Amino acid sequence: MIFLLIAIPAGYIVISAEQSRDSGQSKEEEAASTGLYNDYPSKVQQRIYNVPVPAGATPVYYYESNAWHRSSLYVQFRTNDWGLDHYLKWIGTSRDALKDGEITITGAQAAKVGWDLSGGQWAGTSLKAEDPHPSQNITVNFDEPGQPVVYVVSTVRFER
Repeated sequence: MIFLLIAIPAGYIVISAEQSRDSGQSKEEEAASTGLYNDYPSKVQQRIYNVPVPAGATPVYYYESNAWHRSSLYVQFRTNDWGLDHYLKWIGTSRDALKDGEITITGAQAAKVGWDLSGGQWAGTSLKAEDPHPSQNITVNFDEPGQPVVYVVSTVRFER
């Protein structure tokens, strides 16, 4: 009886510690990544950076870069025309704001995550917001009709 009173709580402690360690490893791997992560950004990231990835978008990649005064979320996803229109509506703009031939993501931003934004049919727009709200550079590739690929760099600046 005494053995059970000691063994059962000890077993729970061991299981709990192992589960806690496992959950931390995935977060650590994500934070240590230096390139795009093949998954949806978390709902919290999507809200903070105002990048609501439309349902059914696939594949989805993202990368978060953090610094003292600025944090950025890089997101890439393929969607359909409906998804693009709804995404743009959700963030407060429309397809009319996309300027043909415009690539709004800088070369340095693209290089940071390995995006090649050369050639092809591109359109883009930038949404500027007052701090601490995110500003976004959005570039869309229309090479495959009905299947646009959206590239977004959303940046939040912190007051000093």
